[in-house]
Amino acid sequence: MIEWQWSRFADLTAGQLYEMLALRQQVFVLEQTCLYPDIDGLDPGAHHLLGWRTLDGKRELAATLRCLAPGAKYEEMSLGRVVTSPSTRGSGLGRELVAQGIACAERQHPGHAIRIGAQAHLERFYGSFGFVTVSAPYDEDGIMHIDMLRPATA
Repeated sequence: MIEWQWSRFADLTAGQLYEMLALRQQVFVLEQTCLYPDIDGLDPGAHHLLGWRTLDGKRELAATLRCLAPGAKYEEMSLGRVVTSPSTRGSGLGRELVAQGIACAERQHPGHAIRIGAQAHLERFYGSFGFVTVSAPYDEDGIMHIDMLRPATA
């Protein structure tokens, strides 16, 4: 069972922020061996979705993503830093995370399309949520990416 938390950056506790950055570092920097500035200056203006689970009596961060307002990075709002913990892979949590993220983002910024910079191998996954590829593949930190757009909903 996942407990979802949708928060402005300023409302995250120091412990929650630490867990979020640690999970992103574990997956993006260490596991995917990408040396890039994860702390890019955009987190303070973002809303963050955190998915918490309790395992053996211990609460831990299982998944997280961030939502940037329209104009913060792209003309559209943006979802990014989408990550699940390695121990939850194959459980469907990634699908639940993206669905929750889209719902929260659309409530936060109604009437706006969503743009993502997706790892190219996840094109079909994001396509299942209504995202359409709008760029040629490009290399970002040694991993092929594509830009994808999900039209605004009425």
